[in-house]
Amino acid sequence: MNTATTTRTVPTRRTGTTAPPSRTDPRRPATARRAGPVPGAPRWFADRLVEVLSGRRPASWLLSHTGGADTYDRLWDLAARGVLRPPAGHPAPVVRRCGCRPARPGALEVFATVASGPAVRALAFRLERGADQRWRCTAVDFAGPSWR
Repeated sequence: MNTATTTRTVPTRRTGTTAPPSRTDPRRPATARRAGPVPGAPRWFADRLVEVLSGRRPASWLLSHTGGADTYDRLWDLAARGVLRPPAGHPAPVVRRCGCRPARPGALEVFATVASGPAVRALAFRLERGADQRWRCTAVDFAGPSWR
């Protein structure tokens, strides 16, 4: 019976510094930027609006995320007209860029550029935070001719 012993070396802990042992320069990583008022809501809504307006999802998919019958009717009308539905053989539209500006406390005006291949269109919508703290789309507008 062979009984070999192995010895493990435990790394020593350096005190007084947070830099890795091999780091020699005094620079530190930048601190994290402060998150905006709603980190993901504008992009989340923009992506879903494009899904509906391009015909990949039904308008009812966003029913619980709209702020009233007028907004849902406008969304349904734009989806029925197929304003973002690409012609056959063209790539599905995607949100290229999305930004927002606060309209007032609890409301954001959001704008997005939507691309399908080389063609680009503009999409604008308004998000308002309800009493339950959920964001809802209360207005939708589309600029540009349809891709058809």
